[in-house]
Amino acid sequence: MSYDLMVFDKEAAPQSKADFMQWYEKQTEWTEDHDYEDPAHTTVALRNWFMDMISVFPPLNGPYATEDVDDPKTTDYGIGNKVIYAAFSFSEAKMAYHTANSFAVKHNVGLFDPQE
Repeated sequence: MSYDLMVFDKEAAPQSKADFMQWYEKQTEWTEDHDYEDPAHTTVALRNWFMDMISVFPPLNGPYATEDVDDPKTTDYGIGNKVIYAAFSFSEAKMAYHTANSFAVKHNVGLFDPQE
């Protein structure tokens, strides 16, 4: 079981809850034509959020992957053009939320908790 969060480009996301939820569902179908492990194709703000996050929660896969896959902070990131989805160890949920939120504010990206 994982604790999941998604950060997103605020300008790309719909404002109404119903429209946002439809957009969220579309984003998490993972149909974009690129590698979802490399931050090179996402927005600058999302890439900056990712680079800050991986200093605390290293990625499981991709060009910045950690070798210590047993570390509970190791996180599975899915990187889209307008979103980054992060699946954290449930034991890290509280710290993951606070860290992700802090960096979301710093980089002016949206934060969505699908568990709510």
